Amino acid sequence: MTLATARIGIVPIIFANDDLPELTPPIEAETLVDEIARLGFTGCQLSRALPSGAALRPALERRGVRIAEVYAALPCSSSGPASGARDQALERLDALRRAGGDVLVFSYHLSEERIRWSGRANQPDVPSLTTEGRARALDLIHQVAREAKSSGHPVVYHPHTGTFVETPAEVEWLLGSTDADLVGLCLDVGHYIVGGGDPVDAIRRYGRRIRHVHMKDVDPGVLEQLRAGALPGFLDALEARIFTELGNGVLDVLGVVRELAALDYSGWIMCEQDTTWRPPAESAAISRSVLGYAMRLAAADG
Repeated sequence: MTLATARIGIVPIIFANDDLPELTPPIEAETLVDEIARLGFTGCQLSRALPSGAALRPALERRGVRIAEVYAALPCSSSGPASGARDQALERLDALRRAGGDVLVFSYHLSEERIRWSGRANQPDVPSLTTEGRARALDLIHQVAREAKSSGHPVVYHPHTGTFVETPAEVEWLLGSTDADLVGLCLDVGHYIVGGGDPVDAIRRYGRRIRHVHMKDVDPGVLEQLRAGALPGFLDALEARIFTELGNGVLDVLGVVRELAALDYSGWIMCEQDTTWRPPAESAAISRSVLGYAMRLAAADG
């Protein structure tokens, strides 16, 4: 089994961070697309830094790049999604359609109730969704997934630190409570580690429910500070560069790739790193090279 049909993309947040834009230097839209193609990526997440409007698709097509995903981060408190969350999700779905993209990545956004618990959300007193909040959160996911399916776009849920779906137990609850035909898992291996999980075990557990992957590594020193409370929350951890280049942190890159290969995984594998101490293109190149090497090793396993 191999990853011969998997596609390699990038989440260009490393070039244009939405949470902490001051940490990413300005980049021209055409330059960004050039860099994505030069580094060997064939897909990317829709980003504010890409060409806009009618210029987007021609700019991507000239370079052999497509929109692999659109990310929908929706407001949610412990009582469930905010009143405008559905409209926001459908706007993101429409953006995916217009861009000729592939996957809608659904997530509930950073919550003030949870962000200070980032990396420590498995503690007993952590705020969580209420019973009503859980029902409303699941209902919105299903609504959006049904709408997306009608236009041929898969929906995957992205567990994220600093939100109400972070820990392995919360991921288990969400996947056990959603229709597997409608809702897949976007396994962000970095966020899963921060949430207290082992991505290799997650792939073995969820198998083909994993329909989209974000590959990101985690700096062990920053993670330790976050879990110890020396860093008060997720945004502070981003400033400390908690996410690092593949091969430079605690992630078992080869283990993850081997497990995906065992599934004959054929979806997108998206390199992602939110912030970096290096020039963004340098970090992206390192991660692309490490991922490529791990894929070659996995293929050699036969």
